[in-house]
Amino acid sequence: MPELVKVWTEYVVLGVELTAAVIIALAALVGAVRALLAFVRPSGSPDAQKENLRLDLARWLAVALEFTLAADILRTAIAPSWDDIGKLAAIATLRTLLNYFLQREIDGHRARQAGAADAGAQSVSRP
Repeated sequence: MPELVKVWTEYVVLGVELTAAVIIALAALVGAVRALLAFVRPSGSPDAQKENLRLDLARWLAVALEFTLAADILRTAIAPSWDDIGKLAAIATLRTLLNYFLQREIDGHRARQAGAADAGAQSVSRP
């Protein structure tokens, strides 16, 4: 019975890692298409267009990082040695830091957009 659990867990890990790979591939493909379109047909504010593209890609990469972390946790759960636990701790720390900084950048972008929208609303309301 324990061997059956290990086999099924490996299949689940493979599925979760495949999901992460598909998310990364699709995000990169969409990002590449949007970058090409931005290059061919730049908007009125190309810097904002590039930043939006970059942050959208970052959001999807953060989602994929969560999936890969889940796969690592599952893999370690079925046969944990101290070496595996140490590797998981290092991987989890790195991925958590990456997600943290990605999220900080996304939140900063949202705050800048909200500040710009507020400033625009104030300038419209002034006579």
